[in-house]
Amino acid sequence: MKNVINWFEIYTSDFDRAKKFYSDVFQVEFTDVPMGSDNHPDMKYATFPGDGNSWGASGALVKIDAAKPGIGGTLVYFMTDEITSELGRVEAAGGKIIRSKQNIGEFGFIALIEDTEGNMIGMHSMK
Repeated sequence: MKNVINWFEIYTSDFDRAKKFYSDVFQVEFTDVPMGSDNHPDMKYATFPGDGNSWGASGALVKIDAAKPGIGGTLVYFMTDEITSELGRVEAAGGKIIRSKQNIGEFGFIALIEDTEGNMIGMHSMK
């Protein structure tokens, strides 16, 4: 097994606001997927771009009453070409920078941000 992580979900309170935040910061487009069920009739789901066939993780934004967003849960890192570009879009998109770009030696650089839903996420790059 090359990568044990193959999917993630980031929970939201305001689904449209979260989609806009991630679209603005990472310059990606989401695919809306109908996911409502008898148990969760108001569930909204939109997937990040990805081909679904390559090794690595992909994931989705989710709004579901059974799970709430917030700092302190699982931390997901997004790969970037160069963190400074994405960090420059965070506050304009409604988020907060928690930890600016930090050198982690031979493993590159990381930064931590808070999205519009209160989730803390990481960014990673080799530059």
